[in-house]
Amino acid sequence: MSIQREPAPGIVVQGNLSRVTVGQFAERFRAEVIPLSNTFGYFCASLPMSEEVLKEYLEEPVAALPTNIASMLPRISILLVPYLERSASPSSVKAKSKGAGVSSSSRAAEKVGEFVVEERPEEGKQSWASEVRFENETVLVFAFKEQDVAEYHYRLYRRLAALIAGNLPADAWDGYKANLREELNNTVHGEVDEESWQAKQALLRRQTGVKRDTRLFEEYARQSFIDTLTLYLHGICCDIDVETGPRQLPSRHLRKRLNFFKGMYPPPEGYAVFPEDDEPKPSK
Repeated sequence: MSIQREPAPGIVVQGNLSRVTVGQFAERFRAEVIPLSNTFGYFCASLPMSEEVLKEYLEEPVAALPTNIASMLPRISILLVPYLERSASPSSVKAKSKGAGVSSSSRAAEKVGEFVVEERPEEGKQSWASEVRFENETVLVFAFKEQDVAEYHYRLYRRLAALIAGNLPADAWDGYKANLREELNNTVHGEVDEESWQAKQALLRRQTGVKRDTRLFEEYARQSFIDTLTLYLHGICCDIDVETGPRQLPSRHLRKRLNFFKGMYPPPEGYAVFPEDDEPKPSK
């Protein structure tokens, strides 16, 4: 990936970054974001970006979002920073609010001790994404240097999927849980990603029936929803391959889940979910 030395038109560049907490950085720069759509805006700190990189990292993943997904989201500000550093132990620094609206998530981010830095963090301290929530806005902060575009897309869509999961209508939530119960009753093995796999194992170890909405089942359903919706959104935007393995959900069950999301969140015009969606329709 080549980065131009001169910033492309419309790119904001902020030099001489000091080591500041993610929450402080978000409060300082969220008012300077450049609009991408009615929902999304961005701010790039310290790094010039080419038009190609701007398109790959910002314009394309936003354009690929289903319309009704975008309408469910709060205002999203994407802040791209050189690096994110995670402190070795929880910080005693508390969130400082310059006004009303800083949520408990912001305070939590401060206590974890995540910092925006210019130099690559030491081994074991590097982080790739963080989040700060305000009253009517969510700020997503991503480390930009050394982050592959595919990994960035995955992390972006995972954050968005988590936001959707936290604001899901009851009928959609019940429909997804019904699919999971059918899988569990048929002893379907595997999951989409690591977190849902671990949540599923915890459920199977501690609970014999799946008819009740216990805390374990709700946690598993939430993780499964986030992991599967992340894959669905990522697949609309990019050509991705699902890695096969002993923990992977069988393809026919995965396809059923993706069809569930396709019916609930149709892709934008010109985008496809499955390869055959791109194939020309036979003439009559």
